[in-house]
Amino acid sequence: MEAAVFEYHKEDDTVDVESFQGEKQKLIQPASLKDPKFEKLKEALVFWINSTLKPDHIVVQSLEEDLFDGLVLHHLLSRLAGVHMSVEAMALTSPAQIRKLGVILEELDKRLGLQDSSQIKWNVKLIHNKDLLATIHLLVAMVRAFQPELGLPPNVKVEVIVLEVSRGGIKSDVQTEVLTEERDAGSDSLNKTEREDPIEQLLKLEDHKVNTVKKAILHFVNQNMSTMGLQVADMDKQFADGVILLLLLGQLEGFFIPLYDFNLTPVNHSEMLHNVTLALDLLNDAGLQVSSIDPQDIVSQDDTATLKVLYALFKKHKGK
Repeated sequence: MEAAVFEYHKEDDTVDVESFQGEKQKLIQPASLKDPKFEKLKEALVFWINSTLKPDHIVVQSLEEDLFDGLVLHHLLSRLAGVHMSVEAMALTSPAQIRKLGVILEELDKRLGLQDSSQIKWNVKLIHNKDLLATIHLLVAMVRAFQPELGLPPNVKVEVIVLEVSRGGIKSDVQTEVLTEERDAGSDSLNKTEREDPIEQLLKLEDHKVNTVKKAILHFVNQNMSTMGLQVADMDKQFADGVILLLLLGQLEGFFIPLYDFNLTPVNHSEMLHNVTLALDLLNDAGLQVSSIDPQDIVSQDDTATLKVLYALFKKHKGK
């Protein structure tokens, strides 16, 4: 789809040159659109939006198609910054959408501390025109400002074609655009280590230290599951279908989860994914900050993802 959008903008440039005179346009190279890091960043942002706006029953599927009218940005600003603006709830016409976006982006730029226009990589026209690059820049800035603890994929870069239209013709140049910062050794390495997820730090230690922590978490799990006659021996495999995770969550958080809300005996990947997604949604609602974890990773028995979830519960409830 992105490639089609790329071609579409190229056609626009040749047909309506006058409207772009004096402006620069940045178009993501088709090869960069398929970069796994770029795809992972898009997925992380979509997951973050949907987790944040779950109470509002808003579901985003496409960053290009679902943010241009201002509705999602309006709700994000309200949820993240507690800002309530007098704008139309549903802007159905293009002029109404542009007016709404103008109000929202003006407030967002203030909240993000971006008074210098040279720092701002988005504007009303770009967002309304479904510009993917500008939309991602805006969302990344929002994550950094409002939820800096959220671990977005690091060191994501894309190659862009910069087009400048003048009366003399069209000039083009290829540049590298940085979407998320590089995490390498440097002057701020201490701050980065402090911000890093505890489990990420743990897994860099010697095996015996990792195993000690795993045993402590496993003991914590079994201690709380014993009243239900359940015991966990293999963390990765036994949490992959989401059943024990939901039961543990209900036990610790005092939730009653009706049996019709999940699959007690999941028989396929879809049912397992449903269970794990429900568990992560409940954890996020409980304020345990696991929005960066992909449910698919737990279903796939990813050691790091499973440990992150269990550690979040362990950290909150270990002394109770």
